Amino acid sequence: MAQHKSVKKRIVKSKKENLRNRSYISTMKTAIKSVKNVSNKEEAENKLRKTVSILDKLVSKGIIHKNKAANEKSKLTKLVNSLT
Repeated sequence: MAQHKSVKKRIVKSKKENLRNRSYISTMKTAIKSVKNVSNKEEAENKLRKTVSILDKLVSKGIIHKNKAANEKSKLTKLVNSLT
């Protein structure tokens, strides 16, 4: 177990950050799934805009890497464009 006060504080802080990051990741995954499960193109485009916004926010907060966000946006855009 941690001996120094600063290490104990860091453990508590890390747990809080981990919970927050997991929440952000969960939100991202849910948004991505919502775009994938829509068959209507107009509705998919609306959800895509919201999902892209979420991905950009996560990149700016440092939760995910910018290339991961770019890959996800690219995949989802291709999917939405293929809908009729």
